[in-house]
Amino acid sequence: MSIFNSRDDGSSRDYKDKIRIYRVQNLYRALLIIAAAAVVAIIIRLQYVNHVYTSYTVVNTVERTKASDASDMRLGSSILTYSKDGAHLTDASGNVPWNQTYEIQDITMDAEGSVVGIGNYNGRDIYILDEQRQLCKISTTMPIRNVVVSENGNSTVVIYDTNVTYIDTYDSAGNLLYSGQAHMSGSGYPAALALSPNGKMLAVSYIYVDAGAVKTTVAFYNFGPVGDNYKDYLVGGHDYTDTIVAEVGFLSNGCAYAVADNRLMFYTGDEQPSPETEYLEYADKEIRSVYSGSGHLGIIVSSDKEEYKYRMDVYDAKGALTGNFYFNTEYADVFFEKNDFVIYNDAECLIRTYDGKTKFEGSFDRAVGVMLPTDKAYRYVIANDTEITTIQLN
Repeated sequence: MSIFNSRDDGSSRDYKDKIRIYRVQNLYRALLIIAAAAVVAIIIRLQYVNHVYTSYTVVNTVERTKASDASDMRLGSSILTYSKDGAHLTDASGNVPWNQTYEIQDITMDAEGSVVGIGNYNGRDIYILDEQRQLCKISTTMPIRNVVVSENGNSTVVIYDTNVTYIDTYDSAGNLLYSGQAHMSGSGYPAALALSPNGKMLAVSYIYVDAGAVKTTVAFYNFGPVGDNYKDYLVGGHDYTDTIVAEVGFLSNGCAYAVADNRLMFYTGDEQPSPETEYLEYADKEIRSVYSGSGHLGIIVSSDKEEYKYRMDVYDAKGALTGNFYFNTEYADVFFEKNDFVIYNDAECLIRTYDGKTKFEGSFDRAVGVMLPTDKAYRYVIANDTEITTIQLN
């Protein structure tokens, strides 16, 4: 009996040792597979990051007909075509989700994300639309001077009456949320406006003359619960002497910017934006163009280097300078993506990452009126008067 038990104990120990060795071997194999997969992923990532595209392949082309008096612009992932007689949207496959007719003599418009507002300057009607449909039509009783929209479909309209300018904000269904007044003798004229992406915050640049000096007030209105506690929803105002703020905007719900003739200002805060950073180096430079999108702001000035014609200073959604980028491409438009930005004209294109790598620099074999990104990396849609072409960079 004792001999049998001794043999049984030895067999158990051998079996347990084999199980332990088997488990250790499996663990090593799993770790080796994980390590190999990680190395492959790193190699693929490095190849993707460092790859420079030198050509492109046409993925798809559809024919189109565009009226000679119409213009194209990007709207989300589609092409907005508009004229004095109406507007329609076309996707990359040539489908037309909507066609809006109207009669507008002098168009004033604004687009944010996939939402656009089209108004009749000095007229009475405004159309708010997105990539799927018309959201609402707003009719006023006084002449329209300006319209801005938010990514959620809210809109703010500036209408004019003798000595008084009204600033009305609507939700995406066309319901009036807020109506305020601006007097030239008091607050000044609202030269620039912008809504936050969620439509809750409104930034307004008021320009006025005080004691012979031109001044600007950048005001912020909050249409949420916090703003209910303030008179006229005004949660903050910031004054600047000898300064004209010609453009305001939002890079996120918590970051606003103001572009002046002598400086660039950023404001942070979801409820009460306050001054965060000022860049004063634009006092001795002429700002040629301003572009924004995907949480980035680009300021184009003349280059301070002889070998380049332009310089674009790019800022992120926190108001921090991402980098100074020099280029010679004559630009018709600039748009920003998550990892890079695109500068193009009707014949050429330049794509760079935010760390300065040039991903593509080349020319098109067809005229380009508008270019827009797609949901696939380095695949774009380019359109002209006769066709819409999807290309993939190689």
